Amino acid sequence: MRKHEPGKPPGGVQATGVQPTEIQRTDVRPTSAISPGLPKRQGDLFRDVLMLFEAGGWPYAVAGAFALREHTGVCRFTKDLDLFLSPESASQALVCLREKGLTCEICDPVWLAKAHRDGYFVDLITGMSNGVMSVEPSWIERARPADVLGVRSRVLAPEELLASKLFVVRRERFDGADIAHILFATHGKLDWNRILELVGEHWELLLWALVLFRYVYPAHSNYVPQFLWQDLLGRFSEQVQLPNTGGGFRGGLIDDATFAIDVEEWGLEDILGEQRAGRTRIEPVRGPGRRLHMVAPRKAAE
Repeated sequence: MRKHEPGKPPGGVQATGVQPTEIQRTDVRPTSAISPGLPKRQGDLFRDVLMLFEAGGWPYAVAGAFALREHTGVCRFTKDLDLFLSPESASQALVCLREKGLTCEICDPVWLAKAHRDGYFVDLITGMSNGVMSVEPSWIERARPADVLGVRSRVLAPEELLASKLFVVRRERFDGADIAHILFATHGKLDWNRILELVGEHWELLLWALVLFRYVYPAHSNYVPQFLWQDLLGRFSEQVQLPNTGGGFRGGLIDDATFAIDVEEWGLEDILGEQRAGRTRIEPVRGPGRRLHMVAPRKAAE
């Protein structure tokens, strides 16, 4: 097996320049340095929406698979283009997208709207489905310039990308490997104070992700600075020695489906509804073009 330089993505992958490919590959691994490509109509939709956002001057950042590739070199097929933006920007963007002939829907006003064309779609995301995090202006201001499918655009900074994946730990989808790849590919050269600011009271999930990284890459635990290990492990030790007996059940913030029994049958109080209730929503703004669909909120988290 050919060795690679420690701390760099194998094969000397350059995590820059997310370029279009006309042929969709079906013989690549779920995580690979080989781009699986996009069907032409899907790529056309993604580029048209990006150019529309650029022309309109709307504040946004590309997230999801395209941002992951930019920061890590990991390529994988994606069914959608994830755009992070504020609820207000999302509401206005939906009007313009309808004017351009796209079918739009608000799937969950707390965090998700979609724009469809030719069987493909773009996700407009304003935060996490559990309401714990919302896209703030600082997320967009910190985004980094990048070439996405031939369009000069911007992607989430690695700190915000990492934070956005901490709650994606459901039974059917787990982003822990993405977080580990972000840490490995960046050599841990991240603004850790910014990450602590983003996770706030949910620091245990960050510790969980870092322990997973340490297990996967035991030779590179130094990518996480000592001050952070000491801080988080110290907090954890204190919490388990002096547990908060009044702490509320938080399973619904992880997966409201898997932990439904705790609330619905065992009578535990959940804070999921409280978290979601406090978030600014995507509002259906009237405008010309195809009608905007409102659908029942989806349970699956981003």
